[in-house]
Amino acid sequence: MNTELKNAVKATDKDAQYDTSAKRLLGQKSILAHILVKTVDEFKGMNPKDVVDCIEGTPHISTVPVEPGLTNAASEKNGERLVGFNTENEEINERRNQLHEVIRLSGMNLIIDDTDHPLIIKVASIQSARMQVYFIDNDDYFQNRMQTADENGVEYDDNDSRAVFYARGVLETVKKLRWCPDVIHCHGWMTALAPLYIKKAYKDEPSFRDAKVVFSVYEDDFKNTLSDDFAAKLMLKGISKKDLGDLKEPVDYAALCKLAVDYSDGVIQNSEKVDESIIEYARQSGKLVLDYQNPENYADACNEFYDQVWDATANEEE
Repeated sequence: MNTELKNAVKATDKDAQYDTSAKRLLGQKSILAHILVKTVDEFKGMNPKDVVDCIEGTPHISTVPVEPGLTNAASEKNGERLVGFNTENEEINERRNQLHEVIRLSGMNLIIDDTDHPLIIKVASIQSARMQVYFIDNDDYFQNRMQTADENGVEYDDNDSRAVFYARGVLETVKKLRWCPDVIHCHGWMTALAPLYIKKAYKDEPSFRDAKVVFSVYEDDFKNTLSDDFAAKLMLKGISKKDLGDLKEPVDYAALCKLAVDYSDGVIQNSEKVDESIIEYARQSGKLVLDYQNPENYADACNEFYDQVWDATANEEE
């Protein structure tokens, strides 16, 4: 029996790994739900019956037989190199990698300035890194907008509310996913409220109880001061006015970053040129500080810094 026919038979016999019957079985939502609960982080701990309701539409069942040793093999024929591709897996990966809303995680509202703002949670996959990346969204704050200023460089007048929503939205997402991170690295002033929230409002949450916080300072300062009622907007249960320290309104860039420093375990200078008063404030406060690193050294330096922060705070607790 030639190789081609032999593999075709293997792909359709009763012991085939990916035969049609097996695919149809795995395509049943009730069975698929049990698999998701055991293998996918965002579903762990859920009742499989509840997961069934989260599976939208009808699971796609491919009819393409897959023989791992043959499908992706490269061969030489008539002087040309032929490479086979597993089209079934490509289809699945393409759908998995696309950014899409996680219905199970979305649906809650965050109240900011006495107004409800829906928290929309989305996910996509980076296949090469085998990593899922979660995003938060909200039509009021992020739809059809750039990061902190419009295309003409005019800063959005609700950047303070956007910062509050972003910090709270990310922390609520981590809670929903039941993650327990060792180190939370906050990048830039848009994340400046996260250290305060983690150490005060969320301090008793299992996800954040033991987490260490690192805050990175960039050359990303905003020019306008935040709204006059910013302190009132950022308040949550567990936070008092005393916790805001010397924060005085109107709040400028340096003051906001110094508030982040107050509740961080370590500070990183992420841009070559930053507001030096913030870095100096961190040093005078006794915080661990990582000076600016060249891009080629950055990853290794950060990993070592995380270890230093963890060890230092662990020793303090002892």
